[in-house]
Amino acid sequence: MTKTAAIYTLGCKVNQYESAAIGDLFRQAGYQLVDFEQPADVYVVNTCTVTHLGDRKSRQIIRRAAKQNPAAVIAVTGCYAQTSPGEVLEIPGVDLVVGTRDRARIVKLVEGHVKNKGPVNAVEDIMQSECFEELPVPTEQGKARAFLKIQEGCNSFCAYCIIPYARGPVRSRLPENVLKAATELVQQGYQEIVLTGIHIGAYGQDFTAQNIDLAWLVERLAAVPGLRRLRLGSVEPHDINTALIEAVANHPNICRHLHIPLQSGDDQILAKMRRRYDTREYNRLIAEIYRKVPGVAITSDVIVGFPGETEANFQNTLRTVAKAKFARIHVFKYSPRKGTPAAEFADQVPPEEKEERSRRLIELGEQLAHEFAQIQVGKDLEVLVEQPSHEYTPLWEGHTDTYLKVIFPADESVRGQIVKVHIDNVEGPILKGTIISKQAG
Repeated sequence: MTKTAAIYTLGCKVNQYESAAIGDLFRQAGYQLVDFEQPADVYVVNTCTVTHLGDRKSRQIIRRAAKQNPAAVIAVTGCYAQTSPGEVLEIPGVDLVVGTRDRARIVKLVEGHVKNKGPVNAVEDIMQSECFEELPVPTEQGKARAFLKIQEGCNSFCAYCIIPYARGPVRSRLPENVLKAATELVQQGYQEIVLTGIHIGAYGQDFTAQNIDLAWLVERLAAVPGLRRLRLGSVEPHDINTALIEAVANHPNICRHLHIPLQSGDDQILAKMRRRYDTREYNRLIAEIYRKVPGVAITSDVIVGFPGETEANFQNTLRTVAKAKFARIHVFKYSPRKGTPAAEFADQVPPEEKEERSRRLIELGEQLAHEFAQIQVGKDLEVLVEQPSHEYTPLWEGHTDTYLKVIFPADESVRGQIVKVHIDNVEGPILKGTIISKQAG
């Protein structure tokens, strides 16, 4: 009888990429992957610990797996598993905890448990990791867009962030392995590759060769034969140099979309956060990008309610965000993470103030997103067709290179293609249009 495995992913794009790779490892070992809601011989839960909600959700999913098949092997990996393996092992039904390294061995560890029984804590000291862990290039990421992990870890240690403790120091994937993986994805038919990692702007910092950085890698990826689109994941402000901006400006297949975390628009709060820039530097950077990359979409992350944030600090953030004219922002209410410096700060902001500031900033973000979308009306834009729209049935949906969602009449024949769509109107941040030519470019 064929063995079955089910995987549940919480958290970021890196986790999604790693779960897809873990799925391939199980397939290669002869397992059939099934939906997480179905009975399975093995359940893998890839956890998140960015917030307390991530921890809580991770525990809920682990318990759900244990209830679905008490005889199954429950393997837990990811950031929550790395930072709190003891807590995870205390959850009834957990058999194996792996963390954020040694995922390449997860099938072997699972099958070792089947033979030996008894819970296993396979979590290693992540701070001792020195090399990027190679995993299979995921082959089941959908038909249009694939994620490509190029680095692991972070050395920044921002005051609020647990991730450096969960992912360890910066480790960059060897350039030849990145290029090989990108070529394989293109050969599989993917139209767009998204570079992902924990701190992709730090790519190459751990190499002895001084000239290898993110811009260097992006230039070479843009030259991969047949690659229609290359999209960058989140890049920190201090990691964006002139060479990277010029690469985006000069290569038509590099998406005109940069996600540049702001986190706060107030210099006092940025300093408390241990961010490595101030608002003047940030504003100067995005002004240069707007000048050199016409039509670019800049998106961002902003945290509200960081310890010590006053109404005056928050007003500065509102002004900075409005001035930046972001195409979209993600708003996060500050959540203390045990083990980070900010969790010990005395001047924590009351929950009701966080909620109110979050609401006001989200409203501003929605206004800016609509304004950016409105500019596109009347244009003919290239759109990567992804899937039928769940909200606007029977329409289909996809994204422009600036990562605007577009909905339009279509059928299965254009799934995974880049088509040209005339934009007729806009609803909030969503564009509505009509296909005017197929397989654009």
